[in-house]
Amino acid sequence: MSIPASSKPLLPLLATALLLAGCVTAPKPLQGQFSTLRPDEAAARQAAGELVRWGGRIVSVQPQADRSCFEIVGAPLGDGGRPRRVDQSEGRFLACRTGFYEPEVFAAGREVTVTGHVEGVDVRKVGDYDYRYPRVAADVIYLWPEYREVEMRPRFYGSFGFGRGWGWGGSPYWW
Repeated sequence: MSIPASSKPLLPLLATALLLAGCVTAPKPLQGQFSTLRPDEAAARQAAGELVRWGGRIVSVQPQADRSCFEIVGAPLGDGGRPRRVDQSEGRFLACRTGFYEPEVFAAGREVTVTGHVEGVDVRKVGDYDYRYPRVAADVIYLWPEYREVEMRPRFYGSFGFGRGWGWGGSPYWW
């Protein structure tokens, strides 16, 4: 089978698209079919039993005798399941999972994605406000690696781009 000459310029583009598409898949524990229900929608209506994949930033972790419960400020998820860095909230939610999760590792501000079933709604205070938290019985609590900010500043040495020799700040190459 031969490829028509008119299609050959498209092959590199197609290969690049397929390669990039592989970069946005969710990690294996976060894959599956989930409801499109958001935390703020779940708090407003009866949503018990819905299978969800929600994510956001940790507010706090409360280890209990047999489980740990996370308070999370929800954020929209990107294609790979990671919470997007946006200045908006999809509502707070609680996620509880059996076992001990170290609060120093699962610290406030860290990004997590949770999968599980909505169990119901708890009412708790946020300041003086009675806030309705949808509660998830979590199957997965996925802690994302921290972003590392790197400062990239141009550095100028010696002759500011003129090479060795005469120029701004430079000196003769024989000195």
